[in-house]
Amino acid sequence: MAEEDLALIHALQIAPRVSWAEAARVLGCSPTALAGRWERLRRAGLAWLTVHSGEQSHDVVAFVDLRVEPSWRTEAIERIARDPRAASVEETADGRDLVLTVIVPDYDSLAAFTLDDLPTTPGVRAVNTHVATKVHRQGADWRLDSLDPDQQAALRESARHAKSPAGGHIPNSYWPVVQRLAHDGRQNAAEIARALGRDPATVRRQVARLLATDALAFRCEVAGLRTRWPIVCTWFAQVPMTELDHTVRSLSTLPELRLLVSTAGQSNLMFLLWARSAGDLMRIERLVNEKLPSLRLSESVLTLRTRKRMGWLLDRHGRATGEVVLPRSLLPR
Repeated sequence: MAEEDLALIHALQIAPRVSWAEAARVLGCSPTALAGRWERLRRAGLAWLTVHSGEQSHDVVAFVDLRVEPSWRTEAIERIARDPRAASVEETADGRDLVLTVIVPDYDSLAAFTLDDLPTTPGVRAVNTHVATKVHRQGADWRLDSLDPDQQAALRESARHAKSPAGGHIPNSYWPVVQRLAHDGRQNAAEIARALGRDPATVRRQVARLLATDALAFRCEVAGLRTRWPIVCTWFAQVPMTELDHTVRSLSTLPELRLLVSTAGQSNLMFLLWARSAGDLMRIERLVNEKLPSLRLSESVLTLRTRKRMGWLLDRHGRATGEVVLPRSLLPR
């Protein structure tokens, strides 16, 4: 991707629904050019806007490792990727075949998926579950490095708006609008009203309410292989509880960090990085060992392909196919 493409994606990472006029003022180009560039990136599957549950969500998050018979691998991926409980699906190396990010409303749902449904999926030989006890950093927090500090500050100011105390409750009548936003997070109320055949004023009011609460969170995603960070690696570690807060603060300073989660089990911390190269992974591991002597790295897992990310199905090159399997959190309950 061109530098202008990366700059636009960085801007939408900070302010996913910023107007093209405001984005153009910050980036120094025309709104029409930005809109055209975004449409080209979106149609090529190189960048997209996704929606997930907001900050007030009480969903249970877990990371599930699967071992799969080689002859069943393709069929297992296809079947699991279309399950709304599996928000993300990665093909991995080093003792695992698939790693799933599972998001479900409660522990009963997690048990049903991991203990009942996954073990009976054709080809699945073993299931191992790591339950998240706290998500410290997530993919929505990760940023490209294409904008200067002043541009980033201007976009953060554009994205800042007052939140209603209404919390994360979404009325049933809003779900068609939520589902349209899940397929294209930058759609405006007029476009959604036309697609749904509904009254524009009603849709405008519903969109405004959704944006003014923590019910939904928007994030701009990018095809990792087309960025400067094509290598994806996950580390499992053990940290003394007395050092956990310091460790979280220190790891959060890494620009490569995409995910940082406390987990239940022998490894009580899991973090995922996007790196520039295999050599860069070694540099990061050495840095972590030097800066955090109390952290004991127990295992690293290299992602070979990402087949689904936060509901979006991806092709073999990590590009969005345009097909979205709505996560369970965005379906009426």
